[in-house]
Amino acid sequence: MATTELVPAPPGPRARRLRRHLVPGLIGLGSALLVAGSASGVVGLRLDEVLGFVTGAACVWLTVKQNIWSFPIGIANNLFYVVLFLAARLYADTSLQFVYIALGALGWYWWLRGGANRTRLTVTRTPARAALGLACGLCAVTTALTALLAAADDAAPFLDALTTTASLVAQLMLSRKWLENWLVWMATDVVYVYLYAERGLYLTALLYALFFAMCVAGLRQWRRALAPARPAALALGASRG
Repeated sequence: MATTELVPAPPGPRARRLRRHLVPGLIGLGSALLVAGSASGVVGLRLDEVLGFVTGAACVWLTVKQNIWSFPIGIANNLFYVVLFLAARLYADTSLQFVYIALGALGWYWWLRGGANRTRLTVTRTPARAALGLACGLCAVTTALTALLAAADDAAPFLDALTTTASLVAQLMLSRKWLENWLVWMATDVVYVYLYAERGLYLTALLYALFFAMCVAGLRQWRRALAPARPAALALGASRG
């Protein structure tokens, strides 16, 4: 006797809307509770670290969604971490925030006007020549910065230098909407979790663990955004043949 396989019905519009707003809603609720708890003294966490956590999570989530608001929120995040990292004596990460602000402004412009004929950028793969140049720059700058930070009595000179340089590389790649930026961020976030936990910045360490998970989601979503461009490029090539 033949059996009929039951295929679940696709979710309706209401279910899709609920799923789409669930994560940002939870982030918003948790953020409000954290800020209120820190400001009132109920939660034993620095307010600047909490605000950095909140704006950082929102920034990465918006970046995953390719939302242009990720840039102004990211700039606010950088300002909160300037205060926090100065207190923790992570001088390279403090300086990095100012570079992030400049790259954020540049990325803001590129996402809006950096495409063909000053149109919006689309997701592409990292050009081979750019990848080679970025890899060489990563090695050279990390080596030089490690020596400089060691002389400045930085708390963790090599790890601070490595994460600083890798973050700059990843941010530049993100500003150009190169897909592989997520891979660089993921590797960097693993080191950041260890570095901040060792310095007692546990909420920031948790934030970077959350960043890692968001990077996985970002890689998947941006890869899907890249996929439609391939058949279009093949069709264009065939029409010219």
